Amino acid sequence: MPPMNGPRYNEFISAPKVRVIDENGENLGVLLTAEAIEQAAEVGLDLVEISPNADPPVAKFLDIGKFKYEAQKKANLARKNQKTQEIKEIKMRPNIDDHDYDVKMRAVQKFLGEGDKVKITLRFRGRELAHGQLGMQLLQRVQEDTNEAAKVEQHPRMEGRQMLMVLAPK
Repeated sequence: MPPMNGPRYNEFISAPKVRVIDENGENLGVLLTAEAIEQAAEVGLDLVEISPNADPPVAKFLDIGKFKYEAQKKANLARKNQKTQEIKEIKMRPNIDDHDYDVKMRAVQKFLGEGDKVKITLRFRGRELAHGQLGMQLLQRVQEDTNEAAKVEQHPRMEGRQMLMVLAPK
């Protein structure tokens, strides 16, 4: 049964001939696969296919267990270091006061600085809906205040009783 994940090794290598690199990184040239497997076994290692798409495929003398372990460690490290981008939401009202606005804008700047997207939601209540232009002006002000740190990913649009806009860090 061939290995499902990871490179093919020893008898699972299907190519009749492979270019062989020994455990010290020396190029031994093109050998028959069976011959290469024997040579690897002599030094107590496995023949592992490194680049299967080359012509002929490149194989190296390695310890398959150690090789898989190192690959797993590398993958875990890469996964640990990757940053997922979240969408943070800031809610406002169309007749927001200046100080409240400043507090919200500090939060927006902080989120953008951390590399997150920011969704700004403007809730309209009761008769405020009749004054949609006030909401539009507010969102334009937000856009101007963040234009050096962010770009608008989704322009302001109405959705029922709320107006939405999405900003993404530059």
